[in-house]
Amino acid sequence: TVLQLLPSDYNVVDNCSFSNILANGNDNKKFKGDRSPCSPSRVLHLRKIPNDVTEAEVISLGLPFGKVTNLLMLKGKSQAFLEMASEEAAVTMVNYYTPVTPHLRSQPVYIQYSNHRELKTDNLPNQARTQAALQAVNAVQSGALALTGAPATEGGLLPGQSSVLRIIVENLFYPVTLEVLYQIFSKFGTVLKIITFTKNNQFQALLQYADPMNANYAKMALDGQNIYNACCTLRIDFSKLTSLNVKYNNDKSRDFTRLDLPSGDGQPSLDPNMAAAFGTPGIISSPYAGAAGFAPAIGFHQAAGLSVPSLPGALGPLAITTSAVTGRMAIPGVAGVPGNSVLLVSNLNPDAITPHGLFILFGVYGDVHRVKIMFNKKENALVQMADATQAQLAMSHLNGQRLYGKVLRATLSKHQTVQLPREGQEDQGLTKDYSNSPLHRFKKPGSKNFLNIFPPSATLHLSNIPPSVTVDDLKNLFADTGCTVKAFKFFQKDRKMALIQLGTVEEAIQALIELHNHDLGENHHLRVSFSKSTI
Repeated sequence: TVLQLLPSDYNVVDNCSFSNILANGNDNKKFKGDRSPCSPSRVLHLRKIPNDVTEAEVISLGLPFGKVTNLLMLKGKSQAFLEMASEEAAVTMVNYYTPVTPHLRSQPVYIQYSNHRELKTDNLPNQARTQAALQAVNAVQSGALALTGAPATEGGLLPGQSSVLRIIVENLFYPVTLEVLYQIFSKFGTVLKIITFTKNNQFQALLQYADPMNANYAKMALDGQNIYNACCTLRIDFSKLTSLNVKYNNDKSRDFTRLDLPSGDGQPSLDPNMAAAFGTPGIISSPYAGAAGFAPAIGFHQAAGLSVPSLPGALGPLAITTSAVTGRMAIPGVAGVPGNSVLLVSNLNPDAITPHGLFILFGVYGDVHRVKIMFNKKENALVQMADATQAQLAMSHLNGQRLYGKVLRATLSKHQTVQLPREGQEDQGLTKDYSNSPLHRFKKPGSKNFLNIFPPSATLHLSNIPPSVTVDDLKNLFADTGCTVKAFKFFQKDRKMALIQLGTVEEAIQALIELHNHDLGENHHLRVSFSKSTI
């Protein structure tokens, strides 16, 4: 069905709406040929849209999931129709926003499938703003991370938009650290500098991106979001400052372009002009006082943090994790350097873990260059990733997961590199260099593997399966590792790929370690990764 609207159709309410919407007494139109309610469609119906919201803000909800091809705003009805380029993108978007209600201007917005296959708005007036916003989105899709709420000015940004954001954290139930802010905001682009301070008894920060477009998208995506359930709400505005001057690298201020700065006395440092503008910096001294099990507000099943789907320059989730076992937050300590690519992995099972096992597991989230299991304390290891972003990604997904019967802990290390043993130094094979490994998943720029990074799950995605291998062959292969195979299916369109569902997430993690790159014969080595799907 094509949803072709005339100006008189502005009272339309999508047939997939809930009964309380349909009962509002308006002249709702039913379109012939509608499919059964709420079956997947690339056209999505949005309800409870704030009256003052811009086209670009509505489009921003769909942007992380793929290209947005059309939009119809029904402001009088507080509704909108959003058309994605593919049904797959729409399904991903609905699946993501079902457990995580998105917000526009701090108001919850509800998204469901429309009964219509596409939007046709050519004959509607007042579409200039929408088309301008869509053009801005197309610029985003081609690599420039920009969104504007009106026809773009030169450079794609509106007046008043800069690369420096001013962030206020309201309802500070948990302490929010510089590391937390870095992990959240670095998913939208390169963060150059952060300064944290208190003013009017509020925790605030100034954060500078490398590009104002990154700041613009981060503001649109994060303003009004809660870092944790019902607390630590982000309020974000553009700063009048064009650049930050950081004098010290410590737990209150940091310049990620200058690792040579002194640590100072632990006080946050603002230059005199900033201090005058923003008040005297203070130190938040609230200890962790949260209730056990107080999980972050926006995230994955189990307990991860505010989650942002993959988009150019913003891979993976916001990296605030909790342990599913204790509900305690595991925020990296101030000793860690957010720009660091080395992780300290602790609470390992020394009888089962190997450098190769850590290489394979952490290699799901980035290219592992070196692994070192501590000679005198084998439950601890250092894992060096290709860069700081991959280290953050691996830490956010793997911290708190169970591996060989123990809850793995991952934080940023104080070390900048993993040293190889000196010649003649006793090591027992505990230090390995993988920098030239053929098993790296992300060495090709733009690899599709970047789009398939998911948290550990009980369902694994298998690929590179030769034609001669049967369902039973693969079930038996996984069962032989001690796993319970609950379900299995080949992909209909491509029998080289399959999904296998195991008994627990822990089983799946261990099976991935043991069977990724397993030789299936016919010069085919099995590729294993975590799936976002279930069978």
